[in-house]
Amino acid sequence: MLLTVKNNQRRLYQQIVSQYRGNRHFPVVISDFKASPGRQVRWTLRARNATGAIRERWAGASWIIELVSTGRRDGKPFHHVHLFITTLRTSPKALLRLVRQRWAIENQWHWPRDTQLGEDSQRYTHRNGVQVLALLRTFALNLLRCNGFRSIRAGLMAVAHDICRMLGLVGLRATATG
Repeated sequence: MLLTVKNNQRRLYQQIVSQYRGNRHFPVVISDFKASPGRQVRWTLRARNATGAIRERWAGASWIIELVSTGRRDGKPFHHVHLFITTLRTSPKALLRLVRQRWAIENQWHWPRDTQLGEDSQRYTHRNGVQVLALLRTFALNLLRCNGFRSIRAGLMAVAHDICRMLGLVGLRATATG
């Protein structure tokens, strides 16, 4: 299991962040670089054993991981820090590959659902409501992508106030009622 740790998990997030402050030794440090048209990215992964306090709350936790991605995208510099916790014991190279794969999923699904659809800001009291709304968000993202929208925001802006176009995305036509 590999879990992305975000700031909305305050206690765990702060426990992990505190482990990466200062001049500490990290048993695992590995880096990778990839260049493609308009994009250059360096990933640097640092990992260490989960502390006793983290293992108490997260049974089976073995590693805490910091992944720093830096580079240039369309000529603009970027720097992102991502935190993870995992129960897996594996090689540093496999750990980096796993984290990068996880982050690809995060970028494709979770990030748009949170930033464009406000998923993390919602507080639900009923478990089925969480699942139903997550399904609807995924359905909406897939509809926009399948209909040629590369930008979720542009897709939402294009169809949000046009019920006929919205229905057209699922192959339906609005009919006038009289």
